[in-house]
Amino acid sequence: MAAPTAYSLVATDLDGTLLRGDDTLSDRSLAALARVTSAGARHLVVTGRPAPRVRPLLDDLGSTGLAVCGQGAQVYDAGVDRLLWSVTLDRELAETALGKIEAEVGQVYAAVDQDGVDGLTLIEPGYLMPHPTLPAVRVGRRDDLWCEPISKVLLRHPALTDDELAATARGVVGSLATVTMSGPGTVELQPCGITKATGLALAAEYLGLGPRDTLAFGDMPNDIPMFDWAAHGVAMANAHPELKAVADEVTLSNEDDGIAVVLERLFH
Repeated sequence: MAAPTAYSLVATDLDGTLLRGDDTLSDRSLAALARVTSAGARHLVVTGRPAPRVRPLLDDLGSTGLAVCGQGAQVYDAGVDRLLWSVTLDRELAETALGKIEAEVGQVYAAVDQDGVDGLTLIEPGYLMPHPTLPAVRVGRRDDLWCEPISKVLLRHPALTDDELAATARGVVGSLATVTMSGPGTVELQPCGITKATGLALAAEYLGLGPRDTLAFGDMPNDIPMFDWAAHGVAMANAHPELKAVADEVTLSNEDDGIAVVLERLFH
C-alpha cells in the first residue's frame, strides 16, 4: 500500500531525537513508527552510533532492514548482520588531526569506534563516555586506540564547550577529516567528506528512494547535511540552534514524543 503522504522514507536520528534521555523508546513513538510501516513507507535509523551499538535498538524496533550508522560512514543491514558499505578514517590522518587540535587547545581526551559489526569503542585514560549506558573498553595509552581500523574519533576537552572545540577543530583539521558535533560531550572526527547525508543517500538508493521521498528528524548540527538532502527536515524542541535555523519545522522534544506528533499528523 502506498504511503498516504509525500514521504515514503522517514529518517530518524536516535539520541536526543527518537530516544528518550534514558535510551528508551516510548510506546507512542513505537506506535507511530508502526503506523508509518503499515502505510507502506520505510523507517530508517540514521545515527552517529556505530553498528554494534545500534543493533540492540533495532531489535527493540523490530527492524530487520537497513540503518545508517557511524555518522554516515556505515550502511548496516540488520537482517543479515553485515555492513553493506563502510568507510574508515585513516589512522595516521587521525593522529595528525589530533596533534593539530591539541596544538591549539591543549590536551583533549579521545576515543575511537572501530570499524565492523563487532567493532569496539575504545577510550583512552581521562575520556568519559557521554552515554554511560554504551559499552566501551578503556585502553592504557593513546597509541592503543589505533590497533584496528576505525570509523571515527570522539573528542572531549576538560574546559572548552562542544561548540568551541568543534569550531577550533574545523579551523585546523582542514581536509584531514570531517568534524561533527552530535550531542553533549560528543565532538567527532570522521572520514573527510562523509556525513549523515552520504550514508542516507546510499541507503535510500538501495531502497529505490531519493531526497524528495524523505522526511528527516534530528537534534544536532551533525543532522544539518541530512536536512539539506531530505525534502523536509524536522528539528526537535531540544535541538541545537544551528539545526533549528535550517529546519523546515520544529516539533516537541524527544521526551515529549515530538516525532510521534508529526507522524500521527502525516500518516493517518
